[in-house]
Amino acid sequence: MKVEAPTKVTLNQLEKGVEFKTLDAAFGPESLGILVVEGLSDEFHQLRNDVLRQLSILARLSNDELSKLENEESMWLTGWSCGKEKLADGRLDTFKGSFYVNCAFHKDVRLEGPPQNIVDKFKDHKMYTTPNVWPSKELDGLKDFEANCKRLCNLIIDVAALVASSCDSYIKANGGYSMKDNYLRLIVENSTTTKARFLHYYPPPMAESQDEVWCGEHLDHSCITGLTSAMYLEEHDGVEVPIELSPDPNAGLYIRNRHGEVVKVNIPPTCLAFQTGSALQEISRGKFKAVPHYVQASKTRNVSRNTLAVFCQPDLSDMVNDEENFAEYSTRIVGGNH
Repeated sequence: MKVEAPTKVTLNQLEKGVEFKTLDAAFGPESLGILVVEGLSDEFHQLRNDVLRQLSILARLSNDELSKLENEESMWLTGWSCGKEKLADGRLDTFKGSFYVNCAFHKDVRLEGPPQNIVDKFKDHKMYTTPNVWPSKELDGLKDFEANCKRLCNLIIDVAALVASSCDSYIKANGGYSMKDNYLRLIVENSTTTKARFLHYYPPPMAESQDEVWCGEHLDHSCITGLTSAMYLEEHDGVEVPIELSPDPNAGLYIRNRHGEVVKVNIPPTCLAFQTGSALQEISRGKFKAVPHYVQASKTRNVSRNTLAVFCQPDLSDMVNDEENFAEYSTRIVGGNH
């Protein structure tokens, strides 16, 4: 197993603007395609801890309660989803459960999805236009889940906007845009189709000898994906207790680098990571490449894994290449996964 340390910057450095050589190291042709940000606020650390623990409570709800959170017309890309997506070998993915949230509230606190004019214009794109569905606040342990999720997503998007601003400067200097200035930052700050995916990877169902991939190799179709570090939880008598590190050192996030080598990447618990997605590859005309990655299961029984990915992506009408807006582009990509 090859392990590499990703490029790191502090939040303070991001606020001042990252040097091009640092962006090259993070996202360039010899990179892992990932940037790790440290020096985050105490509020972020508390919210990450609270939300990822609440995610286990959500995933343990009864089938009746979880079914109330499902939304078939969105292709299960709003609310709860488990066993709906396909793995690379064609099996339905039951290794993890996902809770999807539209982050339009970052632009306007009143929004739970795109505004009505976008909903009306893109009637065939319900994967992005269906409004959020939240678990009842009456459910034990989930009273403040919605509020915590929104606050955490907003913090991550705010940091993503700083990453985007540095990327804008780099792309413009390297002739990668025919778009308007600050295009990527405007996407991150103003999109009403950015999606958050709260992921609960169930404990492995088989014996310790299993060698299973929790999430198969894929590309994100976002511009930038914000990732929290994973929280591992050990189950005892039906209750999951957070543990600092996975008991299986091989479990976790793997990236295929620019030379085709598979590399394990560890995101420290106090940090945020940002990966480049295929929409940014399109928008930047190949200046930044999307990152192939997957998640390796733990071979230790009774250990689950919780994490959050925020896919910062364009509004449906925004162009990502000369021929496709994001609605057309994402339909082509997502349609192959279900």
